[in-house]
Amino acid sequence: MTNKTWLITGTSSGFGKALATLLAKKGTVNLVATARNIEKLHYLDEFNHGQIQKLTLDVTNQHEIQAVVEKTNTIFGTIDVLVNNAGLGYFGTFEESNRKTVKYMFAVNVWGLVDMTRSVLPTMRKQKSGIIINFSSIGGLFSFPTLSFYHGSKYAVEGISESLAKEVADCNIKVMLIEPSGFRTDWAGRSSKKILPQIADYQQFKDFIENNKNGAHHEAGDPNKAAEIIYDQANDLPLRLPLGRFATDTAIKKYSDTLAQFKKHHDISVSADQPE
Repeated sequence: MTNKTWLITGTSSGFGKALATLLAKKGTVNLVATARNIEKLHYLDEFNHGQIQKLTLDVTNQHEIQAVVEKTNTIFGTIDVLVNNAGLGYFGTFEESNRKTVKYMFAVNVWGLVDMTRSVLPTMRKQKSGIIINFSSIGGLFSFPTLSFYHGSKYAVEGISESLAKEVADCNIKVMLIEPSGFRTDWAGRSSKKILPQIADYQQFKDFIENNKNGAHHEAGDPNKAAEIIYDQANDLPLRLPLGRFATDTAIKKYSDTLAQFKKHHDISVSADQPE
């Protein structure tokens, strides 16, 4: 990855900050680190070797997206790796979730990722190379109660990314989905909205939400180790990369159980077709 230009969204904390710090230390990588509040990117100042740009970016603002992409191309002449990391969480039962709040989460998690990618693709197609790294979650493969809309956003990222990977393969552009379990980032803390259930039938889920809140920054996953793995895997690029034991084991069990169900109902399922 020497002399490559990386553009990363959401670098003020969590995975984005860990990855930006790792790249900044290398000195051979052009780094464009973005955040809604650029003041939170001062941590990069000690590494500034003339190849780091800190830019303001709200991924729900298409004008800011276009400005960041244009400035990156002007300064470095290329965008080799796009990391769509910016994202939000939301805890709340399906029935009690606030529609306006979850629509904004979709605007960040899905449409922000979509608009960033669509803005970068012309550059990558022109140079006939590129890597797009999209942050999903184990929540893009497996669903828990009180996270229905968060799961919906990450399942959307999974489907969009898998289709995109097939469309851009002939342009030598590769796509990788990152599917972490619990990591010591701000996701379970300030980066996710939490609405405790008020309806009596859903009180059983109150502890699940509170335990996630109280467990923030005590999760098993280390974002710095994750950053190193992502950087290393960018040379090999699997379509899906679960990170953390829980994510990996859960993904394997989900796919194994689903495969068993498909096989069990195979004859019934295919009987829905017209006779050949």
